[in-house]
Amino acid sequence: MSANRASSRLQALINHIQCSYSAPTNPNILDKPVVLRKIAAVLICVFEGGDGSLRVILTKRSSSLSTHSGEVALPGGKREEGDADDVQTALREAKEEIGLDPSLVSVITPLQPFHTTYGVTIVPVLGVLTNKDAFSPILNSAEVEEIFDVPLEIFLKNDNRRAEEREWMKEKYLSHYFDYEVGNKKYVIWAITASILIWTATLLLQRFPDFLEQRPAIWGGMTEGDKIILQNISKSK
Repeated sequence: MSANRASSRLQALINHIQCSYSAPTNPNILDKPVVLRKIAAVLICVFEGGDGSLRVILTKRSSSLSTHSGEVALPGGKREEGDADDVQTALREAKEEIGLDPSLVSVITPLQPFHTTYGVTIVPVLGVLTNKDAFSPILNSAEVEEIFDVPLEIFLKNDNRRAEEREWMKEKYLSHYFDYEVGNKKYVIWAITASILIWTATLLLQRFPDFLEQRPAIWGGMTEGDKIILQNISKSK
């Protein structure tokens, strides 16, 4: 696929999402039995691979971190006092963690917030890396051990996926695990990161997963914009 065609496809994607998706107006409000103390944002940075498929950038957290060490994550972190909004938080954290220059990212929109059981609201910020060749990763070794990318489509397929039934506040839900291997490296994408990417893939690829997601209610309900997107997908089938 030529560079011009790739650029046009990505621009068409940006235009489609911006026209059809309504960002949450107040992502900090949660009517759940958990007191939220912290706000964080993560960057869902997608780009077009050489085969024309959409791919997303992920990291493996440093094994020396006190929480979630060695786990796969999206670039991001806690909101700081100087951050104007969730978009700035996500872009700042991506620059600090992996050296991603914010000027290389075309931000599309913040997505619905996800609320963890340990008192943090995570706002995913969707963006497109329009020139992958211009990005030369510089990892902050204190936070990130590795950076890699995966096809977004894997989060809609049953291939290399397993799920465990869990329960929280008497509610049963499924925790999904996606296995991904590149070279001699093996990664597992799971829990709330997997759920964020399942929804992102549904939104961008305009189709439902091949499996039942059954996320816990606390992780987040759908916005009105989400409902419209899902209705449009259903009508197109």
